[in-house]
Amino acid sequence: MKCIICKSLDIELKEVEEELKIENNIILIPIEVLACNNCGERYYDRKTMKKLEESEKKIKEKIWEVESVGEILRAKVA
Repeated sequence: MKCIICKSLDIELKEVEEELKIENNIILIPIEVLACNNCGERYYDRKTMKKLEESEKKIKEKIWEVESVGEILRAKVA
């Protein structure tokens, strides 16, 4: 497989943290995807997309617990 962005052949299966935005929150979901080691482009198959959709549903229904791992702050620029 060749990367569609940088044309590199250096693509492998990696564990990454995908961001789900739910209301004003960003929730990190660990998931395995094909990723380019050169530019970072990620490739998602149907199975992976289904897993992300199911993860979002479980979080919204409070089936999965989430924990705080930091803060996102916005500067008030005058």
